[in-house]
Amino acid sequence: MSASKRKGSTWERAITEYLRTVGWPHAERRLAGAAQDRGDIAGIPGVVIEAKNTARLSLGEWIAEAEVERVHDGAWLGVVWHKRRGKASAGDGYVTMTGQQFARLLAMATVPASAQPPQ
Repeated sequence: MSASKRKGSTWERAITEYLRTVGWPHAERRLAGAAQDRGDIAGIPGVVIEAKNTARLSLGEWIAEAEVERVHDGAWLGVVWHKRRGKASAGDGYVTMTGQQFARLLAMATVPASAQPPQ
């Protein structure tokens, strides 16, 4: 396995383990190589997570990738969770999304569960 792949796998595991500790017990890494990629992390209904652990930021490219994966998955939210330089914990990483996605997230967070649209 290349150093780059190893870094990516380590970051994906860190995200999964972090999500499990904060109340998402079904969080898991997806198998790579699917024809229609649906993101790196599964187990959170309606959410696609694209994990990135690289020194060079390519936010526009990453967001576009997450959006394609969101559509493939039929999810309502697609985000990029990228590693913060000098920090090991996924809790210290950054989560990036478009303003449109953020507005949708805010709307979902403030509407009672019984009134939220079906997934």
